[in-house]
Amino acid sequence: MTRVSRDGQGNAALESFLSPLVLYLACALGAAGVFLALPRRAKGVQPIGGLIAAVAGGLAVLGLTAANIADRPNIYFYIFAVVALGGALRVITHQRPVYAALFFILTIIATAGLFLLLSAEFMAFALIIVYAGAILITYLFVIMLATQAPTEDAMEGLADYDIEAREPLAATVVGFVLLAVLSTMVFRGLGQVTPRGDATSGDEIVAMMPGRVETVLRREGVLQSGERVALDGETGRPLIDVKARTITLASGTDATRLVPWPPSLTARNVEGVGLALIGRHPGTIEIAGVILLMAMLGAVVLSRKQVQLDEAEKSRQARTLAQSMTANGAAGPGAIRGGGVA
Repeated sequence: MTRVSRDGQGNAALESFLSPLVLYLACALGAAGVFLALPRRAKGVQPIGGLIAAVAGGLAVLGLTAANIADRPNIYFYIFAVVALGGALRVITHQRPVYAALFFILTIIATAGLFLLLSAEFMAFALIIVYAGAILITYLFVIMLATQAPTEDAMEGLADYDIEAREPLAATVVGFVLLAVLSTMVFRGLGQVTPRGDATSGDEIVAMMPGRVETVLRREGVLQSGERVALDGETGRPLIDVKARTITLASGTDATRLVPWPPSLTARNVEGVGLALIGRHPGTIEIAGVILLMAMLGAVVLSRKQVQLDEAEKSRQARTLAQSMTANGAAGPGAIRGGGVA
């Protein structure tokens, strides 16, 4: 994608992907559809909202396809996109949290299919393992602990915030305004944004993994028996020269030799992501774990309060029953038999 800074060229780049009128009209229809599809006490409005949201999504897809008819994606893209958008809509519109979590799984699986179409296998499997696995199981535990059990006077057991959405207009307006702005930025690009200069290149990532280098050299037939990547005697780092693209090998007799960098020795996507998470941003994983732990503790606290309320209600009913039996006993055995107790 070409990044430009002048408005005229930016508008031309946007129109080459999608007409701005179609984009903003689809966002407006989508906002109206989602607003009507959000949980509410009035019946019969949600299906209309879902239909309007579907029309908005179809309009956006039609605009993208018409503008790029020669480079249109295959049929699997449309299948995964429809499933992902429909599942995401039901996540925020379904009144039962457990069913919303199940639709969230459907959305994650469809999104993983889209990543597979883009040859991003790591992102696809990471979505399924992390979101559909660990995080969603935690959410389900939180939902089961925090959700109130059904009672005789309320068989559904739904809270007020599940029956009716709070601030639906503000939520939909803010969400779709952000969607329109981000879509415009993606299509037009930002010329004033410059990439960071401290990004680690693929060759530098490979230089940090001497075991991977030895595996590739052995597969290429360059690494002989008893040889390994030589290490610097002072720093202990592998002697891999990224700039000169040479690798120093050492044998058992401490004899060294230089070999050229094999063409097949390149960094993979998984290795780059792993270095970014573990090497430069290890705190993100710890923060995610703390957030999940806080959610679990909050669910335990809410469940304990609910148990205390249930115990108090049972004690009140027991006192009421004891007072009733005492009153019936004071009235005499005939009154008890007349009441059907005897």
